[in-house]
Amino acid sequence: MKLSKGKIAVIVVLLVLIIDQVTKIWIKTHMYLGECIPVTSWFEILFVENNGMAFGLEIISKLFLSVFRIVAVIVVGYYLFKIVRSRNISTGYVVCVSLILAGAAGNIIDCLFYGLIFNAPMPPEVAVLFPEGGGYQSLFHGRVVDMLHFPLFSFYWPDWIPWIGGNRFEFFRPIFNIADSAISVGVVVVLLFYRKYLSVPEKEKVENI
Repeated sequence: MKLSKGKIAVIVVLLVLIIDQVTKIWIKTHMYLGECIPVTSWFEILFVENNGMAFGLEIISKLFLSVFRIVAVIVVGYYLFKIVRSRNISTGYVVCVSLILAGAAGNIIDCLFYGLIFNAPMPPEVAVLFPEGGGYQSLFHGRVVDMLHFPLFSFYWPDWIPWIGGNRFEFFRPIFNIADSAISVGVVVVLLFYRKYLSVPEKEKVENI
């Protein structure tokens, strides 16, 4: 039985949210902040938290960021609701928008509720879900959990290079989570294969499965 685009969108959003939150809760309750579990020479589970946007960027206030995320999810959710009803929009594009929506929503859950439902013990103790003494922060001020780190390779810049000589370069330095990955995959695939949906009026869009 062929699934409708609406059902596919719901499945994608729910799967990403479930996987994202299950991994974050497991990390919070089984690893202490800063703990690292090497998996391969180029991949490790490294538990960090941040107040910023994707990949730990710290650029604006926490409250503004949380409100911005909520507004963004509402806008993307409304957009997704509109495009799943259009016969001229490809299923692939719907999946991409669903990934972006799910990723944004996943990080919003951290910001809204993690400060309320987790404590913040000093390492090497791990966090407790629903602690008796209450959480570490108020609503809207939770920290986003990141854990995926891919230090594919690193080297030191030669000393003779101005400004950066002698400094260590690591690729890939950012630490991220499943929600960040969903957003990134959705955006990249849209830019590579579905840019026409961002610029062409809906009445001129052509099915591209």
